Amino acid sequence: MIFKDRHEAGQKLAKKLSRYRNKKDVIVLGIPRGGVEVAFDIAKTLKVPLSIIVTKKIGHPFESEFAIGAVSPDSNYIIDENYKKEAGEEYIKKTIKEMNAEIKRRYKEYTKGEIPELKNKIVIIADDGLATGYTMLAAIKYVKSRNPKKVIVAIPVAAQDSFEKVKEIADEVICLNIPVFFGAVGSFYQNFTQLEDDEVKYYLKEAKKYC
Repeated sequence: MIFKDRHEAGQKLAKKLSRYRNKKDVIVLGIPRGGVEVAFDIAKTLKVPLSIIVTKKIGHPFESEFAIGAVSPDSNYIIDENYKKEAGEEYIKKTIKEMNAEIKRRYKEYTKGEIPELKNKIVIIADDGLATGYTMLAAIKYVKSRNPKKVIVAIPVAAQDSFEKVKEIADEVICLNIPVFFGAVGSFYQNFTQLEDDEVKYYLKEAKKYC
């Protein structure tokens, strides 16, 4: 399954989540930046609030795009034990410090530092896809620490092993495509342009019109 763009992916996910339409205890959280575009169409269709959950990957020291872990908004982190020794303690500490600073910057930039209340909420976490899945795993663990009623993950496409890891800790996972051969998230979109900060802020502001 190839998606035209993140908007189409979000609309297709929203159809699978239609039972949550107009529910007062539902909130959609997008993982910036690309996940916010998917989350926007989910929130818009369901007519529920939209916000963000900022988690940042810890890249491999020799291949930064390959995630070996992720940092969450409370400064906690997860790391793949298979790469922990290879990456080294100093590299991990340095990267976590950098990611914590970026997480704080993004919350300040996107929501003026405001973090949404998640207690007793049905929380739908959306991203544009799962490769290694670490940013989503960190997001789920953070959200669960805020005592929600339910945690739902909504993703257009996922690698099989990442899907299984996420399924273990989320209450529900909606995934439209789990291909035999994964490659990269962007290969499942016709249009996969990267979002800028201003676009994320636009979607967060625009979403308020629909709930």
